[in-house]
Amino acid sequence: MIENRTAEITELRARVARMAEYLHIEAKRAELERLEAKAAEPGFWDDQTVAQATMAQSSALREEVNGYDEVVTALDDVEVSNEFALSEDDEEMGAETATAMRGLIKRINGLELNSWFTGEFDASDAIVTLTPGQGGLEAQDWTEMLLKMYTKYCEGKKWSVDINDATPGVELGLDRAVFTVHGRNAYGMLTSEAGVHRLVRISPTDEKKRRQTTFAGVEVLPVLPDDVEVEIRDEDLRVDVYRSSGPGGQSVNTTDSAVRLTHLPTGIVVTCQNEKSQHKNKDAAMKILRSRVYEIQKAKREAELDELRGPKREISFGSQIRNYVLYPYQLVKDVRTGVETGNVDAVLSGDIDEFVVGYHRWRVHAEGDTNAPTSPEAA
Repeated sequence: MIENRTAEITELRARVARMAEYLHIEAKRAELERLEAKAAEPGFWDDQTVAQATMAQSSALREEVNGYDEVVTALDDVEVSNEFALSEDDEEMGAETATAMRGLIKRINGLELNSWFTGEFDASDAIVTLTPGQGGLEAQDWTEMLLKMYTKYCEGKKWSVDINDATPGVELGLDRAVFTVHGRNAYGMLTSEAGVHRLVRISPTDEKKRRQTTFAGVEVLPVLPDDVEVEIRDEDLRVDVYRSSGPGGQSVNTTDSAVRLTHLPTGIVVTCQNEKSQHKNKDAAMKILRSRVYEIQKAKREAELDELRGPKREISFGSQIRNYVLYPYQLVKDVRTGVETGNVDAVLSGDIDEFVVGYHRWRVHAEGDTNAPTSPEAA
């Protein structure tokens, strides 16, 4: 018997109509037309900086408007296929309609997910820093595992990743890792990961094979736009160059390409060593430094908790946001949202979308946003 999906389609159509309102699709469509007309004016490219910013804004608006229009078209197609399947009692068409419905719900969830990121820097690229906590050498190994997990997650999202610094541990793992993620809403999405991550497993370095608990901290900051003013005076900055100790090829390791920036008033130290060029390393380090100094300056101006980094906690037991248990059972569970899975291998291989989306769904509902998707489908 063919399942009648008319009621579901009607509900989806109402949901898409509401989405057009809170996404301000028609206003964005009008703004896109204005920017495209501006780009067609003579002399538009005379000011390269302004022109590139305008084109970037146009591209972002076009992507959002086209994404919405494609969802409306897909909804029309599903409605037609459902009516045909019912009128012709066509089971094959009914199955195709069901498949199309699942894909459509996922796309709608994706559009709504993007609508959750309305913060000042949510659409920005992200700077992620991983730091070992309690657990000694094991914590350094856990830091390296997290770096692999996040890079694989970003690859799956089609985001690009630049490893700015990956300092090897004494015997294994990493003593620190800093990387920049380039992608739409990268900062907004990855704020879900900021905090302490706890790993429970059989120690790979213990001859008695005892259970070990280790911790690592994740910091997420936005890459600041160039027009954001951050006061960093030359006289407050010490620049040291040295030979890279990390991976990167012979030319990296045999030249003084690594750069360490020290901001004297705050004591902030930023190191970048994974580029072959000293100039590129310095540029990357300055972007990270700007974000960290901005964070401190903002906190001082507003006299409140550091809004971008979140509450500072000791990287130890009781402060974790997520537990990764490999022994005596297998489970990954987010302490804040309750999202959990027993497929630990998949999570450590970068399949963390369920946790990222789950966090933001929880966050938006906590803030009283009724537009959050309610479907269990992953966005």
